[in-house]
Amino acid sequence: MTILTETKDGPLILTPEQVEELGAALDELRTRIVADLGDRDREYIYSIIKAQRGFEIAGRGLMYLGFLPPLWLAAVAALSVSKILDNMEIGHNVMHGQYDWMREPDLNSREFEWDTVCPADQWRHSHNYMHHTFTNIHNKDRDIGYGILRMDDAQPWNPLRLGQPLYAFALMMLFEWGVMAHDLEVENIVRGKRSWSDVKQLLRGQWRKAGKQVLKDYLIFPALTGPLFLSTLAGNVTANLVRNVWAYSIIFCGHFPSGVQTFTEEETAEESRGEWYVRQMLGSANITGGKLFHIMSGNLSHQIEHHLFPDVPANRYPEMAPEVRALCEKYGLPYNTGSLSKQVGSVWWKICKLALPPSLVASEPGPGVIVIRQRKASEVGG
Repeated sequence: MTILTETKDGPLILTPEQVEELGAALDELRTRIVADLGDRDREYIYSIIKAQRGFEIAGRGLMYLGFLPPLWLAAVAALSVSKILDNMEIGHNVMHGQYDWMREPDLNSREFEWDTVCPADQWRHSHNYMHHTFTNIHNKDRDIGYGILRMDDAQPWNPLRLGQPLYAFALMMLFEWGVMAHDLEVENIVRGKRSWSDVKQLLRGQWRKAGKQVLKDYLIFPALTGPLFLSTLAGNVTANLVRNVWAYSIIFCGHFPSGVQTFTEEETAEESRGEWYVRQMLGSANITGGKLFHIMSGNLSHQIEHHLFPDVPANRYPEMAPEVRALCEKYGLPYNTGSLSKQVGSVWWKICKLALPPSLVASEPGPGVIVIRQRKASEVGG
């Protein structure tokens, strides 16, 4: 594989040997960090779990005083933080196997269940396997637009795309439900490529998990507050909306801002380890911020590092990031990063722009890095 990136002096050529050197350097970084895992990481995840449970208890308790507007707001804030921590820094990372080395049943990636409507086993398939294996590969990675959005010039346009900003807003508000439906591949059912009979088992799992979540958040806990049922119900709905908007924003900023590259199946066939690393770096983006921001994002603000090392505890990404960035600079690769406002603005601009017919808008700038497959000797000259 050669990789070309346009510079003021002309194209920069990265040879196959350099790609493998880059891969070896990233392998060494991962090996070094994994060898250092221990008490610090154990204490970190337990401190996050303790904080998450504390916020949930506080939020549930304050709902009994929800007749006082300031305390209702405090209850909603506490529940929102609890749900965000559960989904982002705990659930997402635990289910990636980041803490399997601890041999703790409660942190086992195959057993963990989170506080959201999507069954954990379905998420592990659609996210851990499909997305992280085939990151940004058209017709393989269904996270490119989640089946309803046009997020790349290579995706075909049709008149239904004109409503894309509304679809994106709806997905943001109902994000946990969108994640739940992801593994169904509803768009393929509509196109006749998949039948409802193919997804019966998935639907049963979703019915069980979503039913429990709805019962807990929208019936049991509101009922426990007696005359404050409606107040508590409104608070729980609001906390779920806050979590949905936050998770959507962080995830979309890590995958779809300007400069993030997509690939074809031909470009990525029979990848080497180094080539896989390069694709992860080109197909991801980071968000700058402070320590608390990174924790609340599940450290998915370090999306580049997460795609490179999905099973390494996410609290290690901040210390890995400078080395990853230095390698990008050494080999001429872009390191896509920016503030939350910059990345959010870029994502929504792309959503609105790609909703319009291609004839009315300029195409996105060509990729800063072009991955070109070398032809096998047997293919040269026919």
